[in-house]
Amino acid sequence: MNAVAPVSIEQVYAWLQEVPDPEIPVLSVVDLGVVRDVAFDGDACVVVITPTYSGCPAMREITEDIRQVLGRHGVGEVRVETRLSPAWTTDWMSEKGRAALKDYGIAAPAQQAIDISGISRRNAGPAIECPRCGSRDTRLVSNFGSTSCKALYRCVSCREPFDYFKTH
Repeated sequence: MNAVAPVSIEQVYAWLQEVPDPEIPVLSVVDLGVVRDVAFDGDACVVVITPTYSGCPAMREITEDIRQVLGRHGVGEVRVETRLSPAWTTDWMSEKGRAALKDYGIAAPAQQAIDISGISRRNAGPAIECPRCGSRDTRLVSNFGSTSCKALYRCVSCREPFDYFKTH
């Protein structure tokens, strides 16, 4: 039996930064807020994840990537648990993750857990900033973008289309 030095929870989180989101590879699953908790249960490292939305097709790949990355770092037994409640919210995304989205050309979600746009004209929701030129003169083209968690917008100023990571 090979003895492995004890690993801290902080170290596991650092290693999990190496696991990219399969749909947005510039984001780690930690910065996306998918990793909810890390704990040890005896010799097992338990990683709790929450999908960005119910039925997210990337969860199987994320689970396998977590096991592979931690295994590469010498963590013997890894258990990945999925928790659906409370539901994931864009508020769990880190500031580093929001900046990475913008640098990648995707507008980061507004920081609110409840999207009130469409309820009334008085509550139109926040203006979405163009990740290319910074203008807030943008228009929704489609509520459905390249993935289920994104919407398609167009900037009136620079006339470029861009994805917006929807607020959940």
